[in-house]
Amino acid sequence: MIKNYLVSNAHRYASKWLVLGIDIAIISLSFILSYLIRFNLTLDFDKEMLFIQLPIVTLIALVAFIFTGSYKGVVRHTGVRDVYNIFNAICLSSILSIFMVIVNRQFGFMDDFTIPLSIIIIHSLISFIALTASRYIFKTLFYNLVKKFKVSKNVLIYGAGESGILTYNALTSHSGSNARVVGYIDDDIKKVGKNINGIKVYGRDMLNEFFLNKKEVSEVIFSINNIDNVKLRELVESLVDYSVQVKIVPPVDKWINGELKASQIKQVQIEDLLNRVPIDIKKSKISNQLKEQVIMVTGGAGSIGSEIVRQIANYDYKSLIIIDQAESALYDLQQDLKQNGFHNFVPIVSDIRDKNRMNALFQEHKPTMVFHAAAYKHVPLMEYNSYEAIKINVAGTKMLVDLCLSHSVEKFVFVSTDKAVNPTNIMGATKRIAEMYISCANQENKTKFITTRFGNVLGSNGSVIPLFKKQIEKGGPLTLTHKDITRFFMTIPEASQLVLEAAAMGQGGEIFIFDMGKSIKIFDLAKNMIKLSGLKYPEDIDIKITGLRPGEKLYEELLANGENTLPTYHKKIMISKVRELNYAEVRSQIDELCVSNMFFNKDIVKIMKTIVPEFVSNNSKFCELDPKEKLEADKNNKKDKILQS
Repeated sequence: MIKNYLVSNAHRYASKWLVLGIDIAIISLSFILSYLIRFNLTLDFDKEMLFIQLPIVTLIALVAFIFTGSYKGVVRHTGVRDVYNIFNAICLSSILSIFMVIVNRQFGFMDDFTIPLSIIIIHSLISFIALTASRYIFKTLFYNLVKKFKVSKNVLIYGAGESGILTYNALTSHSGSNARVVGYIDDDIKKVGKNINGIKVYGRDMLNEFFLNKKEVSEVIFSINNIDNVKLRELVESLVDYSVQVKIVPPVDKWINGELKASQIKQVQIEDLLNRVPIDIKKSKISNQLKEQVIMVTGGAGSIGSEIVRQIANYDYKSLIIIDQAESALYDLQQDLKQNGFHNFVPIVSDIRDKNRMNALFQEHKPTMVFHAAAYKHVPLMEYNSYEAIKINVAGTKMLVDLCLSHSVEKFVFVSTDKAVNPTNIMGATKRIAEMYISCANQENKTKFITTRFGNVLGSNGSVIPLFKKQIEKGGPLTLTHKDITRFFMTIPEASQLVLEAAAMGQGGEIFIFDMGKSIKIFDLAKNMIKLSGLKYPEDIDIKITGLRPGEKLYEELLANGENTLPTYHKKIMISKVRELNYAEVRSQIDELCVSNMFFNKDIVKIMKTIVPEFVSNNSKFCELDPKEKLEADKNNKKDKILQS
């Protein structure tokens, strides 16, 4: 066992003692050289005395090296810390030598050990320079000769500041790295033309095809602290047409133990470009609203619901009830919350359509606030499954609303969608009907009912970006329903913040909408995702147009015809001023819809179109239910919208 241990560790110890041996040899040569320098490069000194002093100086140096451990550093990774250790070893060695000389002069132990102090000082300087230089020479040889055979990509670092230098160090100090930094790019004119670590700094104007091809650049790494998303998008979009991969250094607070590792430098994702500046939420309002509340979140394990739960978990609430029928997703959320130190929550596997079960949960936990995020949301699937869409999106919401009224819940916040605006599909129509029922319930002035509307959420289940990523991994093609299709996008945390803000801001009856910015052309998004993957469109991966799916729109809207907005205290959050409803009639129609759905009424979609007059089907078998004049008016409206966009 001891033999195996020694064999397995022999190479490690051998390299350590080899470094120590070389250091001692350098010390010895430096001592001889210091005598030559002291006597003007002549041999006019007592050579016998030199050879008596040499082993003593060497022994003192050996003691200093062992004490400071300067020989233990990995030479090919030599850095400032290693140089500092060498400096300490030389200082200790010099102090011991001077001490011995002074003691010897006083007591006369050794007549031949009388080293001039000038020799000791010269020796210290030469030794420090020689030891440091030897390490850096070896390091340079290692990277320029040994690693030369491993180099497979040239890298440009965008940013010649502190973050850029740390990125350079992370790339060059990592033995497994096959990257060679060929230049820095910086916007600061004062830095352009200068060298950092022997690498030249170029201006931003050099980011062109000629320069990238000349330097054979295969990777550009953005290393700028707190880079603005708009600026990042502009810079990345200027590079996507070139055959280079674009990567980004994470924020400083995400570095491992305050140090940047090469493995943390990730490829720029499309989410990084679409990521919007977070809205400035008045957290004190949310904190006051959630304080001491018993909060129930339905669909709590879904994309939006789980983020709402995570954000609520940071506040001082009384208890949190998380409801979802997806067992695995709910378990994952439970483990995630526990690992982050949150324990004041109750995960419940339940179907919101089960009235008896939900009533029992309301009686047991007595929630004071309900966030309703549970819903079916996939447009093409719901077009063929209208029964399920109505059962959960309408009847499920209706049942929850009624329970809130009967159990005196203070606030009910409904997560709706932009597809509820002028719906062209079953899913959007069910969400609009749910909005209408909530408006009816608000008239009873018992519970404050609040609705939030927003567009597509980045990274949510079934959204376009994860789909494109999977298709790129498989080698394409990317499937797109229409070349002109556009969508609004927002991040999951942003959408969840809006829901929480609506809960704090709402007084009942409002439909809050969010300033989504400009809509994004999905065809352009697909091309950028291909190019960000280091591939070419259409040579490497093509985009296939498949045609609009049943119920799908070319564009989304946040306001229905006849609606306008009222401002709130935040410029990006508005209140939709909806058209007036005949509440008694609407409530009766929705009751009829839910009952008819239970009996699989074939005319169920026709009833929906009666409740929501603006519901005009698109590219669906239900188009035949729309009068011709209604279809013509809808087509003209679409043309106007496309021309405006």
